[in-house]
Amino acid sequence: MHVIETYFECGGFDHRFLQGGISVYLWNLSKSLAAEGHRVSIVTPAHGRLDDLRRSYDLRTLDYHDTYELPLVLDPDTWGERFPSEVRIPLTTTAHLLHLDGIDLYFLSNELLDALPDRFYPPYQSKGEDLVFFKPLVAQVDSVRFVRHQFADEKVLVHAHEPYYHYLLPAAFRNDPSKLVVGTVQSNMPITKKVYRPKVERLLDFLGAEVTLPAQQPDRPLTAREAVMSGYQQHTHLHYEYGPHHVGVYDLVADHADLVDFLSPGHLAFYSDFADTPFEELFTRLPVHDTVRRNAHKSFVGGCAIGDTWTAGESSTVDRPAVLSGLGLDPELPTFFHNARYAVHHKGQIELFRAIDRVLGEGLAANFVLRCISDGGIDDPTVLAVAERHKNRVHLEWERVDEQRIVAYAAASDFCLFPSKFEMDTFLIAQGEAMAMGAVPIATAQLGMAHFGHVADPLHGPGAEGATGFAVNRSFAEDDPLLVDALARRIHEAAALLRDHPGQYRRLRANSIAVARKFTWQRAAELHLEAFTELWEGRTPELGIARTIRHGWFDLLPPEAYETHREAIAEAAARLGEASVYQRCENLDDTAARALFEAAWARADFARCEQTADSDPALRARLDRRCVIEDGSIVYRLPHARRVELVELAAEQSARRGVTVHPLRRTGATFTSEIPVTGEESHLLLTLESGRAVWDVVSHG
Repeated sequence: MHVIETYFECGGFDHRFLQGGISVYLWNLSKSLAAEGHRVSIVTPAHGRLDDLRRSYDLRTLDYHDTYELPLVLDPDTWGERFPSEVRIPLTTTAHLLHLDGIDLYFLSNELLDALPDRFYPPYQSKGEDLVFFKPLVAQVDSVRFVRHQFADEKVLVHAHEPYYHYLLPAAFRNDPSKLVVGTVQSNMPITKKVYRPKVERLLDFLGAEVTLPAQQPDRPLTAREAVMSGYQQHTHLHYEYGPHHVGVYDLVADHADLVDFLSPGHLAFYSDFADTPFEELFTRLPVHDTVRRNAHKSFVGGCAIGDTWTAGESSTVDRPAVLSGLGLDPELPTFFHNARYAVHHKGQIELFRAIDRVLGEGLAANFVLRCISDGGIDDPTVLAVAERHKNRVHLEWERVDEQRIVAYAAASDFCLFPSKFEMDTFLIAQGEAMAMGAVPIATAQLGMAHFGHVADPLHGPGAEGATGFAVNRSFAEDDPLLVDALARRIHEAAALLRDHPGQYRRLRANSIAVARKFTWQRAAELHLEAFTELWEGRTPELGIARTIRHGWFDLLPPEAYETHREAIAEAAARLGEASVYQRCENLDDTAARALFEAAWARADFARCEQTADSDPALRARLDRRCVIEDGSIVYRLPHARRVELVELAAEQSARRGVTVHPLRRTGATFTSEIPVTGEESHLLLTLESGRAVWDVVSHG
């Protein structure tokens, strides 16, 4: 096969020419695909760095001069009156070839692609202010035009990355039988992210793409419940609202790509249904929910990997006393390691530093080696205060350093800490790297990190035979006290395990190393090639029955599945408390009805509880009395809830429907509101002991 990798930056072969992790991923995957005997090309912008490339490499300028005017239709709500409704940008694009490690790298250059040579990516502040904001869009247009010219009628597989950076490509190549397109979801960017529809239509027409976009959805007003749920998503980073005349970038990719690639099984599962999150219910009411199900057969897990430095290195060669003493720490103490970019909410760093402050204040003797990478330094007062207060136990750094130094930190540590939030991590290479050097993980139970095995068994946790470490519940709240509590508890447990049960610790450590080191680039290449080969040979993917059942998409099951997979369907229905499906497979007697009720009750899925509540008066009473109004306040009773919050639309609604959140006071299993009830109904967000988040609505009628 001839595989063309394309993304906004592909300089992972040299640290001087990269900004983000996708660039490293692309280079490693490209080398591994080439090592399997396939032809690999890379198409990417030059970012104004051609002279730098020439100084270090044998870069050849091709006979390619593509002169055109780029038509851009601007959203007046964003670009205002200072810009016309459509601008035409004259561009002349040249191409430059570098042959490296058996791979052809094509660097495209023009006035816009060469802008921002130091940072590559336009700052968000340029939106509505500077046309450089459209640099990634220009990269898409030029990539399409170059591939068409350079490879003409040659059969190629275009492997593009991150929907926001390639949403034009699948549609542009849709009717070209020689160009197969695989889109990759690299991050958990909101699945509802949208762009201005007239702009997309104009560019697709400019590129000669004979594609009709989905009909514009009528601007249906949201119900009160939907408005509250939507407004709350600003706290979760899972969904934002857009005005009319927009189209989803994931929809463009999923509808027109031949396949859609994900980085881990959990990443694919999360993007399929957003289960157990504050976004789950709202997601089912949005058009993109249909897009996901309509294109689910195209999805596969190509995977990701950990570099050879980590998977082939030996932690025993690191001088732990020298490393920790050099940081001013005591090598005899349990040592915890964190390595991530500085992102206090995404990476759970606010909660991490609060938990460290707590355990050290409680007398725990331990070291914390904390890397929060930031070119601009650290500015959060909580982070700085904790580091200063415990400077004999906490080493904090933010500079970019040589990889071998990070290897030494990980190898000198007993545990690694990764409390990432909002399911924004899709593989989390840094956790795998630390584990590969023997650091036992304490990490959130995010689906995008579950492949690392720290969520091995919800009943036995780190005591499970195959476990690699300790899990804490997922978090979708900023500055989350529940996550602080869980981290502090797990840090204490980990230190006690190392001290009192060294044999169990050694088992976790061995498991961590073994699990992390199986994620090699060769394995990632093999997974990709398995899917690529099927596509290349013209075999159409199908949505498997098992996945359909797993996501509870019972309405997508063919009738014969209720015969061939009866037990599996009944088991899934029982797990969810879905009586209507269960009774198609098994007898729904009173005993079964009670069991289904309890399953739905455990998930706080009260709509499904309604299906079976009347099988027993006690169940009906429990369901109806979970919430009452006493003396003008909400009194909510749910024994397995950890947190109940009253969410209301802000008094002065903005276009994005801001909300206010009022935690209910907890006394045992009872939660009481501290503000008077108003309106006809109240909207409550529950966080369960399991970590599941779910909405409930209380009528005051």
